[in-house]
Amino acid sequence: MENPSLLSLIVALLSFLSPCLTRMTPRVSFHMGSPGRHLTRFSSHDVSNTTTLLLSEDGDMLYVGARDAVLALDVSHKDAIILRNKLDWNPSEIDLEQCSMKGKEMADCPNFIRVLQFLNTTHIYACGTFAFSPRCTYIHSETLTMSLKPDEGRGRCPYDPYQRNTAIIVDGELYTGTVADYRGNRPVISRHLSEGRRVDLKLDDTLGWLEDPTFISSSFIPDEEKIYFFFSEVGREYDFIDKFIVSRVSQICMSDVGGQRTLQRRWTTFAKAQLLCQADNELPYNVIQDIDSLPPAEGAPADDTLFYGIFTSQWSVNSGRSAVCSFRLTDIKSVFSGNYKVLNRDTLQWSTRVQEKVANPGECGLHNASDNTLRFVKENFLADDSVRPVGRSVTVVSAEHSYSHLTVQRVQAANRRDYTVLFLLTESGYLHKAVLLQSGAHIIEEVQVFKQPQPIKSLKLSIPKGMIYVGTSEGVVRVPTANCSFYWTCPQCVLARDPFCGWDPVSRACVQASNTQASLSQDIDSGNVEEACNSVSFTHRARFAPNKLPAASCPAGELVSVSLNEVVRLQCPAASQLSQQLWERPNSRLSSDLYLHLEDGSLSFVATPATLGHYLCLSTENGYQQTIAIYHVKQKSSPMAHTPSSHTWPQTHPIPTTKAVARPGLHPSVGTWPKRTETRQEETEPTLSSRDTPRDRNVTMWAGESGQKEAELRDGEPLLSARGHCYLKELVVVSVLLVLCLSLLITMLLYVIRQRCRSRTAPQPGTSSRVSDRRTPVEHEALRGSQVLSKRNGQASGLVCNGALTGSNGHLPNTPI
Repeated sequence: MENPSLLSLIVALLSFLSPCLTRMTPRVSFHMGSPGRHLTRFSSHDVSNTTTLLLSEDGDMLYVGARDAVLALDVSHKDAIILRNKLDWNPSEIDLEQCSMKGKEMADCPNFIRVLQFLNTTHIYACGTFAFSPRCTYIHSETLTMSLKPDEGRGRCPYDPYQRNTAIIVDGELYTGTVADYRGNRPVISRHLSEGRRVDLKLDDTLGWLEDPTFISSSFIPDEEKIYFFFSEVGREYDFIDKFIVSRVSQICMSDVGGQRTLQRRWTTFAKAQLLCQADNELPYNVIQDIDSLPPAEGAPADDTLFYGIFTSQWSVNSGRSAVCSFRLTDIKSVFSGNYKVLNRDTLQWSTRVQEKVANPGECGLHNASDNTLRFVKENFLADDSVRPVGRSVTVVSAEHSYSHLTVQRVQAANRRDYTVLFLLTESGYLHKAVLLQSGAHIIEEVQVFKQPQPIKSLKLSIPKGMIYVGTSEGVVRVPTANCSFYWTCPQCVLARDPFCGWDPVSRACVQASNTQASLSQDIDSGNVEEACNSVSFTHRARFAPNKLPAASCPAGELVSVSLNEVVRLQCPAASQLSQQLWERPNSRLSSDLYLHLEDGSLSFVATPATLGHYLCLSTENGYQQTIAIYHVKQKSSPMAHTPSSHTWPQTHPIPTTKAVARPGLHPSVGTWPKRTETRQEETEPTLSSRDTPRDRNVTMWAGESGQKEAELRDGEPLLSARGHCYLKELVVVSVLLVLCLSLLITMLLYVIRQRCRSRTAPQPGTSSRVSDRRTPVEHEALRGSQVLSKRNGQASGLVCNGALTGSNGHLPNTPI
């Protein structure tokens, strides 16, 4: 069968081409408890699994569905989250025993609140798993008390607390996507709480409209009067792949009341289509994880509504990657108004219907249609085409971070342009704030919100209050969307490229952008500091500008007094994780034999007459260079030691565009150092900063006598070649002592061997006379002849003792007696 989406999938499967990924590095990182990012937490020893969040319209009250409880949290205060009311709603002992008898773990048998929606201005509708027997109830929003006795919640809430579901209340009616049986084998999209002539509706269980789905989210579009459901399921249309997962979007009309004879109390407007998050020459990211809707800008039509979703892949080639795709409502409507597939009930094969359509599936107002029309829409509910992402490409692809949840916001910058900001929650516990630009996604910052892995998580965005609420198994964390006060200078404020923040030249501070402040310095698209900060007065730039700096002087910097042969470490924290650091000296190159560039950007070396003087640390980011620190290393023991005051600046042409800004905590003289026109890559090795960005500039100096010096320099062999004190005399003394010890040891060893050989070769008393008496006259004559012959030849007779040759006197050859 000819299917464009199927053919593209086959091409992707055969090609296995991987995309070129850009590294998604957050510019600034805040660990949990960091003073640079103020977070507010709520937790209690008797509250857990705070994972269903409902925010009041004014944003002052946050209702939380937790384990065996519903909470009302007052979030109107800046520095605290206060518990106002708590409704305990837990199963009885009998319910827990019955749950255990069903074979379930006791940890899964409590009542986990999974549905929490405003029914009207006074009541909340809540549903919980309730020991694998779902219950629902009405709760007064002010007093947090139950108005009615809980009733059965089958089809409205899942049985399993870890099974995902979605629910939304529109005009007092509850629309849900969940399972309707204990085993989870009957997925259903249904409507409840209907009154008057309207009846509750659900899907036909016998049609196979859903294939083992995992419900993600639901959204109401008022202008369309439709509810859209987002989920993933097994794609039966791909019969050549076993259990191929696809992401879906489905729709139903709010005006649907079911058919008169065919499809009674069943949906007549149900239709579904595939969401295809895929880039060119790449396998699709086919499993949806979360999705959020972005309403159109003011004055724009409803068709411009965007849906941003997180997708992962079931293919090993894309394992560990997360992708974000956006879909436009007009494209979804176009797919639903096109052709539909038909399922052959005999062969269970999907094909595209070629004959003329009897009706348009998914069209509202079909409840009064004929039986023939309803039978047609009953069998034709899967759209033939797939919904492609905006721009036919993925918005974000990350191989380093595994995203699980997201929320999206449109922010108007100081230039009156709208920017899309994504808040992405990672599995490792970090919240990423990313702005979408023409050049790609830029992660402004990451904030750690929890440490231990959380099985259930949720996000809730309060646009009026500028807050994000993260619900986990541990509690609730409130994160402000803006953190402008962290950026201390105009360059840092501009380089952040945060639509929420801009530099105010009047107050000389980075402040939150608003409609009343049009004079803020900001450049979200390119982060050009030179243009955005041209109206800002740099106090130190005028003093140390390249064209005004004396040739025979240099800034004093921060004084570091050292002794010769000490190991010195000069700190230089990076301005951000996207910046690069480099060290410079006037009239001197930083040779790798004398200097060690550490991973955190600091510089380490041995204090010698050649290494005393001025040191400058520069940070470069997005084409802008600034001074981070200036140090003056001076000998403290000898007042006549060589000082760098006589250093002269390089007689080269400086680059007038190189600027620098002093940071708090630096010496007032921090400014710009002239940059050489010819730079050498081998002289310095810029390193990326660590995850933290400390704002202090303390100097750490290692004493030469401490034992810590050797531990810190185990990996710093180049430091040993630094020119300092000569150890030649010590080396000679040690060598002489070593030779004397070896000679004494050898002498003692030879003496012991001599004594052993002498004791073995010495004659026993009376032995020689007896042997002499036994010799015949012929033997005596022969023996005398042999001695005479030996003397004539100049040879001394000898004996062999244990394989060693000994002299006639019983001693080793060449050994003094």
